[in-house]
Amino acid sequence: MAQRVNFDLDHLLIESELESPVDEEGVHDSFSRLIAEQRDHRGASDAVELQQLQRQLHEEDPYDVASLSSPGHVFRDRRQGQRNVGREEDVNLGDPLLGERWSSATMRVLSSMPSRTIGRSRGAIISQYYNRTMQLRRRRQSRPAIRDFPHSARPSIRGYGIEVDTTDAEVSKRDRLVNNLQNLSVGDRIRMLRAMPLNLTEKRNLRQSTLHQGKNPISASHIPCCSQLKYYIIIGARQSWYSWLSFLHSLQLWQVPLKRVSGRFGTGVLSYFLFLKTLLFFNFFLFLVTGAFLVLPQAIHPPVLPAGRRSFVGLELLTGAGYFSDTVMYYGYYCNYTLSSSCRDEDGGQNVSLSNGTRPDCTSKRLSYNMPLAYFSTIGVSFFITCIILVYSMSKSFGRSFRIDNSHSILAMKVLCSWDFKVIKKSSVKLMSENICTQVKELLAEVNHKHVKNTGCQKLWRMMVHGLAWAICIASTTACVLAIYYFSDHMHRNLQRSSRSAPQQPLLDEASLLALPVVVSLINLLLPGLFNLAAWMEDYDSPSVRTYVAIGRNLMLKVSVLGVLCYHWLGRVAADPKIIGQECWESFVGQELYRFLLVEFIFTLLDTLFGEFLWRLFSEKVLKRRRKPVFDIARNVLELIYGQTLAWLGVLFTPLLPAVQICKLLLLFYIKMSSVMMNCQAPRKPYRVSQMTTVFITLLCFPSFLGASVCVTYTMWSLTPSSSCGPFRKLKTMFQAGKRWVEALEKDNPNLSVLARAHSYLVENPFFLFVGAGIFLVVIYFHSQVVDGQRKIIALLQEQIENEGEDKKFLITRLQSIHERRKTPAQRLTSQESR
Repeated sequence: MAQRVNFDLDHLLIESELESPVDEEGVHDSFSRLIAEQRDHRGASDAVELQQLQRQLHEEDPYDVASLSSPGHVFRDRRQGQRNVGREEDVNLGDPLLGERWSSATMRVLSSMPSRTIGRSRGAIISQYYNRTMQLRRRRQSRPAIRDFPHSARPSIRGYGIEVDTTDAEVSKRDRLVNNLQNLSVGDRIRMLRAMPLNLTEKRNLRQSTLHQGKNPISASHIPCCSQLKYYIIIGARQSWYSWLSFLHSLQLWQVPLKRVSGRFGTGVLSYFLFLKTLLFFNFFLFLVTGAFLVLPQAIHPPVLPAGRRSFVGLELLTGAGYFSDTVMYYGYYCNYTLSSSCRDEDGGQNVSLSNGTRPDCTSKRLSYNMPLAYFSTIGVSFFITCIILVYSMSKSFGRSFRIDNSHSILAMKVLCSWDFKVIKKSSVKLMSENICTQVKELLAEVNHKHVKNTGCQKLWRMMVHGLAWAICIASTTACVLAIYYFSDHMHRNLQRSSRSAPQQPLLDEASLLALPVVVSLINLLLPGLFNLAAWMEDYDSPSVRTYVAIGRNLMLKVSVLGVLCYHWLGRVAADPKIIGQECWESFVGQELYRFLLVEFIFTLLDTLFGEFLWRLFSEKVLKRRRKPVFDIARNVLELIYGQTLAWLGVLFTPLLPAVQICKLLLLFYIKMSSVMMNCQAPRKPYRVSQMTTVFITLLCFPSFLGASVCVTYTMWSLTPSSSCGPFRKLKTMFQAGKRWVEALEKDNPNLSVLARAHSYLVENPFFLFVGAGIFLVVIYFHSQVVDGQRKIIALLQEQIENEGEDKKFLITRLQSIHERRKTPAQRLTSQESR
């Protein structure tokens, strides 16, 4: 009886066991290759043989195409028809190809298609891999070509198509496959068994049959002692290596909490914590470099401090001034001479700072350390390495994210292939199930997402709403930036007035320095709420688009605020530090950056307490609602980028600022993690954020790191250092420290004049700096273009695959119509009654 066949290529009921192997073409084309090989050397008898076979087929039934199928299709059709009886009622009835029942002749043609044989029949798979094992055996032994055999000894294609693949034939093929597996080497046998598209039970049975029917293995008593020792060493080394890899995997930071967040809240919230983890590694690298080459040498050889050093009162933890001013934390503490242990031991540690950078009584050159050169080189090299890491991370992230991802195929892989059967721990199983469930929800939301087509009036209305929202955001950002500009100018004038008069309340004056960081942090806390209100007005259909728009608006605010602050520090304070009573303006700027970093962290804690925890309690106890606040990804990520920019700006003035940033990020991770798990809920509309991490790395590289690098470079190349503190005192610019070292090196050894010329051309000339930056940008551009080209090619290939599927549907429909036209009226009546 005829039966319906589903031709929907995107149907979700397709199982993995129905998929054909990748190299099935070799099995189905085996007779074609044989005929092609015989065609070049055949005689007249071959043509007569084929003609006779063709006449026999026409005499049997002109419409019966079953004889054109490969051996075993009749048996497989019967088995497949029984297997699909229960599935007939659930197929998609909306497909036009499924509206009618196909004839038996059409069904035989369909069953002979390669895509409907291999993968559904275990016998076909065994036959395929029997041919493979034969090929592997033939590679190791020479055999004559088929053209060298007489025609009577060649394999004939007579009877092909009319054989019936019975169970006995399948068993014989299986026995032959076991035979061939026994004759292979151990490595080839294992690879062949692994590649077979059979279930684990079938593979286990084949392996056991191969072992039982094979030769008895040599007992351990017959193995030489040297071989046994070699095997034990190899096994022990392999187990040690696997144990080491498992130990390294267990050392991954925050592995279990990240899985828990991913399972409950999806990839959007997970991207925030992954980005925080990335920033932690960047600051750890900066801390290692500055601590090893700046802080540690200076701590071992401390300079002589002036009399009347201020004592610790506790306020320094907030302001960063007072007691901390005369420590290795700030720029002004570092000396401007070459450190040498022998010179320090001679005079009892009375270090003297001279303008030439070297003490006159230091005759010994052993264990010398040029602190100005080390300070300049450490900052420059650390920024250069950070730039390389950022560019590499961004390029790699572009390659992972911007690719063609078919949601249907990802959904199938996630449902069928995402479970890790090595996981046996109950908590790990629960985490994995939650993670897979959340990812499936995101993929289903992406698959079911429909783009609504709006009318002209609706489009005009939405454009007006978007324009109004952006106008509100830009106007509020401009107003806040102007407020920060004038307030910073007011604070600068207050410092000028207080420097002219004697300090009456030094603690109060020191606490007043927190006013500017408090105002800036308050604006950064409140203005994103206005941005969220504007986004509520716009009513975006896609949650991911809403997140990206919020990131853009928060980025506009943060960049504007940092631009005003950099002008305040490098344009007002550094231009004339004496009018505000500061002899070491670098230390003052470092203290400002420390205050901004600390106050920003305090306001983040307050927002977590009042904005998430208390709002949850108010919603549950007062409003009697179960709704919890949703984690604001855009605002929290931009706060991380803002804090990291402050850390990069301050590493020149505060070498220990990366350590402060590390402590802040560690506390922030655990606080945010606890708050998200207790006070927040998952987004009501699940969405998959495939490119969020790439966007974060890009924002960290270009607006953040590039801006900080420009400010640091401008400070080192253009601004005049303080004349009474720091490693660059008595120099016109910080850059001259490297130039003087090269000149002294050339003076001591004239053969190194090439190094001096290379320094003047490569370092002093900013052209090569711009060339290096241009090369990085060109590499990023070309990589993005290559990825974009790959995306277009993949899109074209996917379109071609869809068109080929439509072609197959068209050909099958035409075949059915031709068959119906050539039927007799009696046959048509019989087919209608059978339906």
